[in-house]
Amino acid sequence: MSKPGGILIIRLSAMGDVAMTSPVVDALCRQNPDCRVTFLSTSFFKPFFANHTNFTFFGTDIKKTGKGISSIYRLYKELKQAGNYDVVVDAHNVLRTKVLRFFFFLSGSKVLVIDKGRAEKHALTRRSNKKMVQLKSTIDRYADLFRRTGLNIDLQASYPLPKVELNDKITALSGVKSERWIGIAPFAQHKGKMYPVEKVEEVVKILHAKGGIRMFIFGGGAAERAVAEDFQQRYSSCTSVIGRLSLDEELALISNLDSMMSMDSSAMHMASLSGVRVVSVWGATHPFAGFLGYRQSMSDVVQRDIDCRPCSVYGNKPCYKGTWECLDIEPSVIAAKLTDNL
Repeated sequence: MSKPGGILIIRLSAMGDVAMTSPVVDALCRQNPDCRVTFLSTSFFKPFFANHTNFTFFGTDIKKTGKGISSIYRLYKELKQAGNYDVVVDAHNVLRTKVLRFFFFLSGSKVLVIDKGRAEKHALTRRSNKKMVQLKSTIDRYADLFRRTGLNIDLQASYPLPKVELNDKITALSGVKSERWIGIAPFAQHKGKMYPVEKVEEVVKILHAKGGIRMFIFGGGAAERAVAEDFQQRYSSCTSVIGRLSLDEELALISNLDSMMSMDSSAMHMASLSGVRVVSVWGATHPFAGFLGYRQSMSDVVQRDIDCRPCSVYGNKPCYKGTWECLDIEPSVIAAKLTDNL
């Protein structure tokens, strides 16, 4: 197809998935300066994207605007008033985006839809006869989808976001960097992806005892904040970030870390945007499903090689054994990886 003058990309959630679009959108905008790119997503995620003269972030809040057809039609009208789109790219492919893209199809826009590789992921996670092969990364799936617009995308030529100078608000929390800074992001949306809190504390204890290390605890919500503030109270090398910084300020602080411990969660992808090395801990899920952070190394993945995993693409299924043995990982292994090459 001929190269479009304007495209609309739709990816509303979740945080990690939206973050994974960032390096692809960055390459798209850099390498196609004559194309106008509009990105529709949750307003909160705007800091994930670099500023480009040919890029517009269109923020929305589905929870407030509603999920019904009339609400989606109003969103369609707002988008139409904001610009013209030769191609509409649905990088989410859920019910509400199907309705939204249908309105654009009726108005004459070409519509492209992501292939999430569901059959391959089912073969990877089924209980027996698993097909244990590395699937295409989600970032490559986005790149392939955007290339179908006829535009050039060379991910090898894309760059991570630069290290950000910390403002006074952040330095009031972090202090001036004089030690090794390590991020600890031990939380996840689903139990199958979350390292047990008592084991996280063992990692913290080991790092605290080493000295010369400052740890920042990342997460969200009241329960996670309580855990992080408990660590802060009992370990002088720990600082809770939860509820104290905005998203763009968290990204700035993350860009100054030496390494980060994360689950298979959005924190891994946030760190990856700035090229920060992540030691990622995997339980019910597996990097083979394609969700490893951008340019992260498999050598920094911590996981157990047991025959029942992966049992889930997203970690949202209960453990059929009831043991959660996939998360029975020695804290010392994680701590050792975090301090490698520091």
